[in-house]
Amino acid sequence: MRFSIVLPAMMGVLVLGACHDLDVGDLNAPGVDQTQNSPSRVGVLNLATGLQIGSRFGIGQQNGYVAQLGVLGEEIYNFDPADPRFITEMIFGPLDGGSPAFGGNLFGQVYADVRTANIMLRAMGNLSDTPPLGMSPAEKEATLGYAQTLVAYDLLRALNTRYDNGIPIDVDIDPTGPPAAVVDSGVAFQHIINLLDSAAAHLTTVGDAAFPFQMSTGYAGFDRTLTFLKFNRALRARVAVYRNDWAGALTALGASFVDAAQPLTLGVYHTFTTAPGDSTNNLFDPNARALVAHPSLETNAQFQDPPTNTIPDQRFLSKTTLLATTHTSSGLASNRALNVYSGPSASVPIIRNEELILLRAEANIGLNNLAAALTDINTVRVNAGKLPALLTLGTHDQALAELLYNKKYSLLLEGGHSWIDLRHYGLLTTQQREVTGSGTRHFFTRFPFPTNECLARNPQPARGCGLEAGS
Repeated sequence: MRFSIVLPAMMGVLVLGACHDLDVGDLNAPGVDQTQNSPSRVGVLNLATGLQIGSRFGIGQQNGYVAQLGVLGEEIYNFDPADPRFITEMIFGPLDGGSPAFGGNLFGQVYADVRTANIMLRAMGNLSDTPPLGMSPAEKEATLGYAQTLVAYDLLRALNTRYDNGIPIDVDIDPTGPPAAVVDSGVAFQHIINLLDSAAAHLTTVGDAAFPFQMSTGYAGFDRTLTFLKFNRALRARVAVYRNDWAGALTALGASFVDAAQPLTLGVYHTFTTAPGDSTNNLFDPNARALVAHPSLETNAQFQDPPTNTIPDQRFLSKTTLLATTHTSSGLASNRALNVYSGPSASVPIIRNEELILLRAEANIGLNNLAAALTDINTVRVNAGKLPALLTLGTHDQALAELLYNKKYSLLLEGGHSWIDLRHYGLLTTQQREVTGSGTRHFFTRFPFPTNECLARNPQPARGCGLEAGS
């Protein structure tokens, strides 16, 4: 990807997120060359903290990663009265890479954070191994493991949106030269796996130590090298499930923080505040100005009290609220607001225990270990949904359907999980195909590349340039 920048422009994502618990200091003075070739310890550590801020960009926005993937996965509608494209493009299509808010969205900001990591790592390599002006070898190992983990997380989000269009991965290059090649999804997944495994090795080498830079409160409990390693392994398990590597997923989960005896909310989070200069969580939309619950959440909810069937899944009751009047837009309608987040300072999960328990069930279903999967699914059903425990999961397909049901309601509006899961199992077209006067719903498996990414390459990528029509 091309970057025509100096450090102040590159650090724009950091300035946007300079929150009170991530005080990164003045990042506007040095240029990139000075930062890399004549680095200071404090400058490198500021950039390290900044990676957390950069990885958050686009998460809490109503046209960001969580919300847009939520539209595609039938978690929500976006009835923004100021922009009908949330329906005309995101639901009826086609997705247009020419718009940085829709089809061409969720791309550049990811690579800006990766660029920050690359600059930081080159700068760190030019520091002495002696504090207080330099960084000790152990500090460098810890910082390298941390950076590789966050780069893997960034690239995974890019790949989740572009899918079989592929993504660029070799982006630590001269920003004035040709842009990085787009590689296919298999190569990209393997690169992400390699980053996570390399990071784990570096973190393990250090042993139990504090990081030399400030960590966000969203990493509370995971802000030392060996606890951060558990976060790394959790991400590794998510990737293994995406790749149908069921045994690998169970191995990674065994080294993660999954624990059915711990709170389901235990995990790592993106943090937001209302402090001046910080970013708020705009997924909190209490008056449903734009974001509303998809009607299928009510239609498909299981019941706490069968066979009476009067009390729906507690997750549905807790995460949606009945509106006084039904909201409509372009022939679509919803009568429920979203209540997933409690306010503009609410944190958004990166990954948490509830997902890990369900990933373990998913891996066991993949291995046809349905008894083990049943235990984990019942843990979530009973504790999160207040649903009665199941006695059996039935067939493999029935077990998978039950798993995907629980993932949707447990992870609602957290990271586009429903869309990713439906695509993974070839089930996107099992969703409701809305037909209105505005058109017929199309199901998208991927976003196109931004138009400027296509124009910068000669030849252009084999796929992903132009309109994405869906099916």
